[in-house]
Amino acid sequence: MLYHSTHNPSFRVDLKEAILRSLPPDNGLYMPDRLPVLDADFWKIWRFLSFQEIGFAVAEAFFGEDVPAPALREIVEGTLAFDAPLVTLGPGDHILELFHGPTLAFKDFGARFMARLMAWLTRGDDRTLTVLVATSGDTGGAVASAFHHVPGTRVVILYPKGKVSGLQEKQLTALGGNITALEIDGTFDDCQALVKSAFLDRDLAEKLNLTSANSINLARLVPQSFYYIHAARQLPEGVAPVFVVPSGNFGNLTAGLLAMKLGLPVDHFVAATNRNDVVPEFLRSGIYQPRPSVATLSNAMDVGAPSNFVRMQALFGGSWEDMKSKISGAWFTDDQTRAAIREVKSLFDYEIDPHGAIGWLAARSWRAAHPCASTITLETAHPAKFPDVMEAELGQGAVPIPERLAVLADREKVAIPLGIDKAVFRDWLLSH
Repeated sequence: MLYHSTHNPSFRVDLKEAILRSLPPDNGLYMPDRLPVLDADFWKIWRFLSFQEIGFAVAEAFFGEDVPAPALREIVEGTLAFDAPLVTLGPGDHILELFHGPTLAFKDFGARFMARLMAWLTRGDDRTLTVLVATSGDTGGAVASAFHHVPGTRVVILYPKGKVSGLQEKQLTALGGNITALEIDGTFDDCQALVKSAFLDRDLAEKLNLTSANSINLARLVPQSFYYIHAARQLPEGVAPVFVVPSGNFGNLTAGLLAMKLGLPVDHFVAATNRNDVVPEFLRSGIYQPRPSVATLSNAMDVGAPSNFVRMQALFGGSWEDMKSKISGAWFTDDQTRAAIREVKSLFDYEIDPHGAIGWLAARSWRAAHPCASTITLETAHPAKFPDVMEAELGQGAVPIPERLAVLADREKVAIPLGIDKAVFRDWLLSH
């Protein structure tokens, strides 16, 4: 299959170029030349398939023309070594737990798949692959874990100074080895702009063999569509879910749209954000106006210029009317987020993280207007990753820290401070 730029459909590349170079030279994003649809035979049996079988069917639909089935099956099975269970809080009120991977965040699905696919695509290549990633919280940790000690790779993580939680920061900065963290004196949007500038510098990208691990990379998005199908099959037959997606860079919601395009029956999507409500405002008014992000409790969603918005537009042919017929937006304040954390614990004895809390608020609002709806709220990170917030709302020790996160607490933070000047960043990459 070939892949084209969202800015120029006539610019087309093969899978290896799309995945390893991540970004077209015109600053668009890659999309498949044709969106696959899973055939009727799959949809006859999908409710009886395992998570791994669903993942393989989806991966084969997208990548099967380029990656042999045995290799693709191995990539999928290595990715899906943990579950994404659906938890029911009440009638029509479901939570999809996406935090059972090694770094306790949904980004583990995409990062693990991408690392394995890139390893297959670069087999026999003796050049070091440099993986650049900007993170607002969880992406960096998942990528660091997925690529740690992978031969022939080095990972450079850019994160905004003072804008990730303490344990998230340790996941970025305490692994060492082939993982380097850059502490950027700016916002996530600044980090993302630096990463994009490196890819648009074609000489630099070629010289350093650069690739991206952000959701601008299709290898991150496709595996995230696995769990939408896996979640929907856990509902009673005939029930089409409303997926409520806590959103920042909008890769997760875009993956849900891909699942829908594959044929998954979906009633609606709700994009739930914090005060960084660029997309909910677009869905309301038809005006898309990126702006500088503001810091909130739900830091992984602090994005003012979401990259994947152009993919969302492409999936709806650029039609605002079509997009808003399938996606609604909602946003909530930090005070509302704190109250939701307390309320979910009080009502259901369930600990929900700040991002999931925003999703739960949006789901409740949707069900109030649509009483027959079955909402699935994506719980994107384990609440233990946000100890300050959780302890402030629920009390000391209310959320035990899993061992694989607790072991990082006493490790030394190692990060290189850097500003937002693109020329300085370019020089650093060349000199290191």
